[in-house]
Amino acid sequence: MSLFQTTHAAAPASAPPPAHSGGPETPRKRARFHSLTVEDVRPLTEDAVEVTFTVPAELADDYDHLPGQYVALRTTLDGTEIRRSYSLCRAPEHRTPEQIAAGIPTRLSVAVKRDEGGLFSTWAQTGLHPGFRIDVMSPQGTFTSGLDDLDHRHIVGIAAGSGITPLMALAHTVLSRSGTARFTLLYTNRSTLDVMFLEDLADLKDRYPTRLTLHHVLSREQRTAPVLSGRIDEEKLRTILDVLIDPADVDEWFLCGPLSLVDLCRETLADVGVPREHIRFELFTTGDEPLRTARPVQVKAGQKTFRIEVNLDGVSSTVESPVDAHESVLNAALRVRPDAPFACAGGVCGTCRARVLEGSVTMTENYALEPDELERGYVLTCQSHPTSDRVVVDYDV
Repeated sequence: MSLFQTTHAAAPASAPPPAHSGGPETPRKRARFHSLTVEDVRPLTEDAVEVTFTVPAELADDYDHLPGQYVALRTTLDGTEIRRSYSLCRAPEHRTPEQIAAGIPTRLSVAVKRDEGGLFSTWAQTGLHPGFRIDVMSPQGTFTSGLDDLDHRHIVGIAAGSGITPLMALAHTVLSRSGTARFTLLYTNRSTLDVMFLEDLADLKDRYPTRLTLHHVLSREQRTAPVLSGRIDEEKLRTILDVLIDPADVDEWFLCGPLSLVDLCRETLADVGVPREHIRFELFTTGDEPLRTARPVQVKAGQKTFRIEVNLDGVSSTVESPVDAHESVLNAALRVRPDAPFACAGGVCGTCRARVLEGSVTMTENYALEPDELERGYVLTCQSHPTSDRVVVDYDV
């Protein structure tokens, strides 16, 4: 899943299509890139592959992660730096003390589905091979944090297309960590040929036949059960909730897919009485062209400006931003700190998160921050625009 967001309830989103995630506050590691080697590229469908990276033992702690987190990939194609975010599709590996002592490497895997006209996703299908080295950001995101007590809980995931990616890791984790937890997956695609991880899901069903329930909904392929055929609209979703998945029997909901489906599910679930705090979502695209480098901005003599101060890695940098330029805090920061963290730049992934220490900003979109983070002064710098003469933001908090 690419360019996403996650969240418990509120405004961000993919929230990418924002907001990220839920649960108790999870300490966030500073996002940093390291060059990793591609170990394998495995076809999933005609237009999707699973890419696995080798993580050397000395970087294993940097890439410890929770199910549902994502990484940003950075490379240069046709002379242009490209960044894309993808959810990790495999459950975190458990390292034994012996493996740690022996310096055995670990692995990370993401799934990349070709987007129409997508430069990186097309290259991943045709030009990416084992042995390539790509910059991979340390895992970020809180989509599935806080799920420590899984005994006797029923978790439901609703995914479309590549939205299955974080739910693969989540389903495996839920079922393997508790012998009494149940997981139900409602997964919609156009046809059987478009179903990513089809064999992996079947294997998981064989391993946990009584605790894993799979419902494949195909929009362009007729299935025996009418409720599992056709596009998921409000009427079909309400039917599914009536005959297949009883909301009263579900403890947590995880939604991942395009904004239209996520919004439909959130609104319908809320309407049937599911509390917002039990609905988490992650979106995988905003539809906007991702930021690649800072947009050029020139400050002219006598021009009214905002003064933006950026604290990053213990160093403070200052940049003047013309009021008429209407540039984001991130864009201004990149002009003096090219190492400022970002990935999607669409308000979805939360990588550019920083805390406003002085001054004020307004955010255009927010699909990645929880209400409590907003209350504590955190913002998405890619979506933040100054509303005071001086603004101080801190990426290190």
